Amino acid sequence: MEQLIDAFLDHLTVERGLAANTRLAYRTDLVQFTGFLQQRGVRQFNAAERQHITDYLLHRRKTGLSPRSLARHLAAIRMFCRFLSREKLLATDVTQTIDSPKLWRTLPHTLDYDEIRRLLAAPNTDTNLGLRDKALLEFMYATGLRVSEVANIKLSDINFEAGFLRSVGKGQKERIVPIGKLAIEWVQRYLREARSSFAKAAHLGEVFLSTRGQALSRKTIWVLIKKYTRAAGITKTITPHTLRHSFATHLLDNGADLRVIQEMLGHADISTTQIYTHVDQRRLKETHYRFHPRSGRR
Repeated sequence: MEQLIDAFLDHLTVERGLAANTRLAYRTDLVQFTGFLQQRGVRQFNAAERQHITDYLLHRRKTGLSPRSLARHLAAIRMFCRFLSREKLLATDVTQTIDSPKLWRTLPHTLDYDEIRRLLAAPNTDTNLGLRDKALLEFMYATGLRVSEVANIKLSDINFEAGFLRSVGKGQKERIVPIGKLAIEWVQRYLREARSSFAKAAHLGEVFLSTRGQALSRKTIWVLIKKYTRAAGITKTITPHTLRHSFATHLLDNGADLRVIQEMLGHADISTTQIYTHVDQRRLKETHYRFHPRSGRR
């Protein structure tokens, strides 16, 4: 099989002026793929089926490869199969019916209600830093903002009386997002009691400030969430986006309309929001038991 791979790469080098690094990357991808086939008893490409390719991509996905990297692997395999088909060395090109891994969707990681409660309770609000961090976590969970939006939120963006904020998200699109009562109370307490100890310049408009008097960076927010995740005894891998996912999932769990959630998250396409429509088997079974006339309930 390696001879066919080399012939394919020679063809690309001549026809397309393939760069040395790209040639090496394609060769590595194809050698790994052929090794996978051989481990499953496939010695000739004519014997490879669609399932072999999808199994390989899923195997690489489990090793931590991103959808973008998987898409590159599939592109190399597709080009190779197309070459073999043109050279009459492959009877059927089965790669044409395989979706790009870039289109694969994975369910978002979320926190359940108890984990959220523990996370929000983790900061020590007797200190200025703890009060800031408590307000920050409450604010993120209450609004579902992206971490970049949280870092850039300004005092002038929040209307505390009305319970809304103005956020500018991706593509400079502006949206209005409600804030819950508890989050408002914690942010206002932080503003009254702690923010002035961080503010080095009176004109600085960002809400959440570092000890140096600058706006909190996305990296710092990520580090803080990791810190309080450990303090709360949560073993899941958590990122700032986990709070955004939890915000949307918990809204949906409690009956919020998907279009409203889309608006609050600032998604341009409803299909992006639809990843939150997943529900666990327990809730499905409970719903079926409660409402289906022949579920066996009494």
